[in-house]
Amino acid sequence: MYNAVITAVAGYVPETRLTNFDLEKMVDTTNEWILTRTGIQERRIETDPQKANSDMAVEAVKLICEKRGIHPSEIDMLLCATVTPDYTFPATANIITAKIGANNAWGYDIEAACSGFLFALGTAAQFVQTGRYKKVVVVGSDMMSRIIDYTDRTTCIIFGDGAGAVLLEPTEEDLGVKDFIFYSDGNGCKHLHMKAGGSALPPSIDTVIQRQHYVYQEGQAVFKQAIYGMAEVSAQIMERNNLTSEDIAWLVPHQANKRIIDATAQRMGLSPDKVMINIQKYGNTTGGTIPLLLWEYEPLLKKGDNLILSTFGGGFTWGSMWIKWGYNGK
Repeated sequence: MYNAVITAVAGYVPETRLTNFDLEKMVDTTNEWILTRTGIQERRIETDPQKANSDMAVEAVKLICEKRGIHPSEIDMLLCATVTPDYTFPATANIITAKIGANNAWGYDIEAACSGFLFALGTAAQFVQTGRYKKVVVVGSDMMSRIIDYTDRTTCIIFGDGAGAVLLEPTEEDLGVKDFIFYSDGNGCKHLHMKAGGSALPPSIDTVIQRQHYVYQEGQAVFKQAIYGMAEVSAQIMERNNLTSEDIAWLVPHQANKRIIDATAQRMGLSPDKVMINIQKYGNTTGGTIPLLLWEYEPLLKKGDNLILSTFGGGFTWGSMWIKWGYNGK
């Protein structure tokens, strides 16, 4: 049985910046209020109405292929973690493979809100570990600006657009995905969801007028569960694998709120210099957050580094993964 190791990572964010000062002109908020409570200074927004979520993902996957020196036709499988698919169907993963010319790849979407990328990475690793597939791409991509109500100050300050991707390949070295722990609890649905658009409440003139096709979030309830869930599952995976804070090179946390990130690091006994952070630049890009972190911090990573990936998302979904990094940063 092989290990599944990340051999390349890439990301993409749109050019347009939406700053806190821009939001001050749109809703009743202030830069200080946003920064103090979330840690976010700005986020990237795709303003071209002709662009879809798959277009961001395509840019990340193209860069993966370029960095690894492979042709898209060499990709065996592609999973896309997203809550903002191009269409209800077909899967955005299928659209991505068509756009990049990955003619030999099959794949599908995984929808687990902000935990989607981590859940997809755990799934993909097992396809590689069996030896069945040799090149599997995992994409986390979300165009959250398309489902955010920019008159709702409780949600519009949080989210941004972005995509990231990793390439998984088999290795016989003691590297790659070592362990993961995932959880879900559908009782959390009422606190964070989109009210309309599915079979429970199909689209209609009324649902559009009532602005029910946007993210709905009960901030305090989500914050409370996220602080507990991310912190505890991260500590749990360390304990299960006899890892101490000294063993960990980096915490790679979902970028939803700086206070949640700080609480997770504290629970793990990690100092701030071991925590990857880019929330100040991109906000919460949902499925894109963790791969975007890996992409930005790639130059600092060393072969054999122990990374703990941690996440929490709507549903509720949450989890943590232990990875031994596969190469020296480039």
